[in-house]
Amino acid sequence: MTILALENIHFAYPGQPPVLEGASVQLTAGQRLSIAGPNGAGKSTLFRIALGLQHPTAGTVTVFGKERRVEADFHEVRRRIGLVFQDPDDQLFCPTVAEDIAFGPLNLGRTKGEALAIVDKVLADLNLMHLRDRITHKLSGGEKRLVTLATVLAMEPEALLLDEPTNALDTKNEARLLEILQDLPQAILLVSHNPAFRAALAPDTLELRGGKLVLP
Repeated sequence: MTILALENIHFAYPGQPPVLEGASVQLTAGQRLSIAGPNGAGKSTLFRIALGLQHPTAGTVTVFGKERRVEADFHEVRRRIGLVFQDPDDQLFCPTVAEDIAFGPLNLGRTKGEALAIVDKVLADLNLMHLRDRITHKLSGGEKRLVTLATVLAMEPEALLLDEPTNALDTKNEARLLEILQDLPQAILLVSHNPAFRAALAPDTLELRGGKLVLP
């Protein structure tokens, strides 16, 4: 099953030269795929377009077999595909870790009791229960990164878009993150400057070059 298909995507920020000029990529169920490329090549932009956070000037976005064009089309997409942002502080905004993780399930209509059960299950699965009641903004960069992943997994997504997930991680936390991600069943589309991490998690790689996705 094709989860995500971006076809011939074009995009430019106002007053800037084009970032994407015919980029195409597909992600199928269970697939692990990496996107490499220099800073400013448009990798994060591509992720935002996939979730409807930005709109292409041309091209089609098809998710779960349905073309998505307007904001309402993407509500389902954001429930079923989880995005881990490059900067954890863009994603964590509640006072405590438990509240941050419960936020998504509560928004999906779960009761408080159900949401807290999900919090405990996700934290236990990730071996992060010791962070449950911590103040989020006092966590280390590595801890924030792992909690960000927990907030996304609490939504039970069918695929994950990971934007530079090893940013700010020391070697130990990077190894822990890799171990967690390798054990997940979800399809993964990974953007990373880290060749070793790409090779270990998602060795099939495309390179974003000249606004297009090409084989490296």
